[in-house]
Amino acid sequence: MRVVVVGATGNVGTSVVSALAADDAVESVLGLARRPGGPPHPKVRWERADVRLTDLAPAFAGADAVIHLAWLLQPSHQEPRMRAVNVDGGARVFEAAAAAGVRTLVYASSVGAYAAAPSDGRPRDEAWPATGIPSAYYARHKARVEAMLDRFEAEHPGMRVVRLRPALIFKREAATEIKRYFVGPLVPPWAIRPGVLPAVPWPSGLRFQAVHTSDIAQAYRLAVTNEQARGAYNIAADPVIGPSEFGGIVNARIVEVPPGAVRKTLELSWRARLQATAPGWLDMALGVPVMDTSRARSELGWTPTVSAVDALAELLSGIPLRSTGETPVLAA
Repeated sequence: MRVVVVGATGNVGTSVVSALAADDAVESVLGLARRPGGPPHPKVRWERADVRLTDLAPAFAGADAVIHLAWLLQPSHQEPRMRAVNVDGGARVFEAAAAAGVRTLVYASSVGAYAAAPSDGRPRDEAWPATGIPSAYYARHKARVEAMLDRFEAEHPGMRVVRLRPALIFKREAATEIKRYFVGPLVPPWAIRPGVLPAVPWPSGLRFQAVHTSDIAQAYRLAVTNEQARGAYNIAADPVIGPSEFGGIVNARIVEVPPGAVRKTLELSWRARLQATAPGWLDMALGVPVMDTSRARSELGWTPTVSAVDALAELLSGIPLRSTGETPVLAA
């Protein structure tokens, strides 16, 4: 089996390439990225590609499966630039895969694709509407690609299409990348060391799910190699992280604050370019449902090996150490 991974050098892509290369059923992996390069492996080859501009047909020719991971999270003040990669680039990947006769397409969707759910904590399965949170550009883009993929799937019934909808994805080697994308220089790395801050503000009502990058990589591997896999799969580890779990990780007292005040602060600091996270991310975090992952466990055969708490703790421990990976995206 020959697999092409589009967007192969980031937090998720590096682990997906490693998981595929370790599978005997996979003969070769082609990693595509705007800035290619990663750890050497006899099964892995790297090539430069930009989903906005590159003719993807030569790279996809003869491939059995394409995994589409490429996605821009920044610059968050330039949504048209991000949409050109996230939405228009996705369309180019899907059409190129169909033109090349690729049998399996796996797309990296997200919990962020889901519409807002009641704050009752009840887990929702994959039937929950994937129409996004309108105030979050990330959610809008994910929802648009999901709708586009619905049409694409109907037009190409012979192609096996899988979409994974993971929670937040963490590993130590992504610490520098994730801090750069979501925090920026406003918060110094030492301030994230457990026990440094006596108290941490927490938006009241915030709960979120997480998964370790190595575990989501196994879900992508299974999506490619399990010929029965089709449709959407929620991917998250237990437990759901709330204020008590987060307080235990950072060894600090959690002070719950009104979400409106947090959002206003986020919006002001984002507009002033003091930090990197657009305020819509908070709307999305407070709005999306808790995901029911039973379908991935029973039908895909996926089981996480790292708890959500341990995945987040690993990431946070890597930020003060300025942990990095072996690709340009994961570098400092």
